[in-house]
Amino acid sequence: MPHEPSETRTTLLLREAAAGNREAAEDLMPLVYDELRKLAAAWMARLAPGHTLQPTALVHEAYARLVGSADAHWESRRHFFFAAARAMQHILVEHARKRMALKRGGGARQVDLADCELSVDAPPEEILALDKALDKLKDTNPRMHTVVMLRYFAGLPVQETAQALGVNDSTVARDWRVARAWLFREIAGEGGASS
Repeated sequence: MPHEPSETRTTLLLREAAAGNREAAEDLMPLVYDELRKLAAAWMARLAPGHTLQPTALVHEAYARLVGSADAHWESRRHFFFAAARAMQHILVEHARKRMALKRGGGARQVDLADCELSVDAPPEEILALDKALDKLKDTNPRMHTVVMLRYFAGLPVQETAQALGVNDSTVARDWRVARAWLFREIAGEGGASS
């Protein structure tokens, strides 16, 4: 296990940073920065041209929220990156809300999830509709919500998602398929219900 010492060091730094140790937070950043940057780049690639956020700004904002949170506690790198994906989602939703406020209105549109593939193309009303549907999925089926967060937002493959959840690959594949279809229906209903 060649990565174990690094994993252990990172996990220790994560715990210390979560406990408010500023030095640990500073030591942690170089260890997680590349992965956070990849995660932010994946998020940004899903946005349509013309957005004003940059991956570096998204990484720094998410990191600041994560290590600055009073209730932060991470059990592992995976748990930290799940929290990072969630923080990035919240930042993008806040950004979308600000853009919607600037537009002063405009009805929600149906999100195109071509072949039930999740998409966060940049129109803010679509990002907000997806966020609302994800919140509802979290209440309806927390495991499916976690599968979506790990697979789509954190970019984990089926096998790593299954390992993180302690279930088999086929359960994750089924949850992923059902969750995408559920989100598609939920968002389509949201778009169709707008006035």
